[in-house]
Amino acid sequence: MVVVTGLGLQSPHGDEPLAVFDALCRGESAVHEVFAGQLPRPAAAATVAFDESRWFTKLQLAGVDRVSQLAVAAADQAWHDAGAPAGLDPTRIGVYVGCGMGGAASIETAYHAQAAGGRVPPLTIPAFMPSAPAAHIAIRLGVQGPVLTQAVACASSGVAIGEALRALQRGDIDLAIAGGSEALVVPGVVAAWQAMQTLAGFEPGQAATACRPFAADRGGFVLGEGAAFLVLEPQARAQARGARTWARLLGYGLGCDATHLTKPDAAGQARALAAALREAGLQPADVGYCNAHGTATRVGDLVEAEALVRVWGSALPGLRVGSTKGLHGHLLGAAGALEAVVTILALQQQRLPPNGHGGAADPACPLNLVQPGEAAAPGLQAAISSSFAFGGTNAVLAFGRA
Repeated sequence: MVVVTGLGLQSPHGDEPLAVFDALCRGESAVHEVFAGQLPRPAAAATVAFDESRWFTKLQLAGVDRVSQLAVAAADQAWHDAGAPAGLDPTRIGVYVGCGMGGAASIETAYHAQAAGGRVPPLTIPAFMPSAPAAHIAIRLGVQGPVLTQAVACASSGVAIGEALRALQRGDIDLAIAGGSEALVVPGVVAAWQAMQTLAGFEPGQAATACRPFAADRGGFVLGEGAAFLVLEPQARAQARGARTWARLLGYGLGCDATHLTKPDAAGQARALAAALREAGLQPADVGYCNAHGTATRVGDLVEAEALVRVWGSALPGLRVGSTKGLHGHLLGAAGALEAVVTILALQQQRLPPNGHGGAADPACPLNLVQPGEAAAPGLQAAISSSFAFGGTNAVLAFGRA
């Protein structure tokens, strides 16, 4: 059995896991308008109030993009939350990081510098490579085992956590630091997402509620940035050192739609959901909460609802469903990790955050959506967190109460 012994966050709602969870349960939105007047049309995002001086000296910051800064901070927090385990063989510790787009700020700065005929910063390449966050974590914590990056679009950090679980199950390592980081709220990236017509529009002053998962009037997602990490280890090792356990990681489902690069497929998602339940030894009726991928796109939410209907069947009314992306934005490569932390805390706290700004639900999504003011979840024993990506990769994590 693999358990979660450490949590670390740098999120739009802050960096203290329980305070972040409380804010989400209150339905507080961290979404705001960004780059007003700089883009083809108004855009909203959720950003992190981050003080890099807590983690880096000015000299250390040379060539370290924001995506790596956030990753180091969150991983360090998770490590210390787990008690900064001592006496471990560093070659038996692994770092597994999900990162979809790498150092967006660094590459945008380089493009502008080149276009202006100026000098491109010499550390641009190591700053923007997607594997930089994992490397910086390894350097900071002295990890000498497998240090791997999963770049699988929106499923990146869900896959990273799942692959860390696999390494622990195989006995390849004794402890894993697993999660994800993303920092892509820069004008060029936001404009690129606008060009795909996937971002939510909003009226003046209404940015905070722009993203409305599963709502009848939903119109797309909003971007977010941040990092989240878990410390994972075998239950016996955690007990032997007297570590606190946040939750149990029971199962991991992974698969690919193999149908379309950007259009999701219910059958593929259903296969990943069923695989996670099967490994966890759970029946659909055993699972009380689903932190849904829930991007608030017209097609995506319908397909996800269909997948849940296929797998849960007659047990679907007993599954509380909610997407927190309406509150903290879509962190893309880091989404699965942040939402895994939310799912773990739902189990630990026996409370559920509401489906963000769902309003009038789409009748074509027949889900038992968590409504504002309905946080209490006494008796919650198992929950899942889903991440469904462009490219068709589907990752589902199943957690049990500690």
